[in-house]
Amino acid sequence: MSGDWNTKYGTRRVRHDPPTLEEAIFAAIGITDDVEAQAEIASSLMGLPYEEVLAEVKKTARVSARTGTATRVIAGEQGAQRSVVVERRVVRRLAPAKRTGT
Repeated sequence: MSGDWNTKYGTRRVRHDPPTLEEAIFAAIGITDDVEAQAEIASSLMGLPYEEVLAEVKKTARVSARTGTATRVIAGEQGAQRSVVVERRVVRRLAPAKRTGT
């Protein structure tokens, strides 16, 4: 899909920033505790070779085990935190009203 498309309100653009390796590893750590599974998830997100990502995941695991921190913050280039927005669309359907009596 193109980055630009026309709507009734005008042209719309979507900015696509692929995740950094650090962000992909952070996401994988949130999903599972298994290091090999984390490397597989992060490599599929990034499109990088499994062995390369596995080495980075092991480095991250060593650092977090040494420092004992469970929380991580990913900062952008200017030090601002980057956020990922996941939207879930909920469709609500109203049930037809039941008629009572005659």
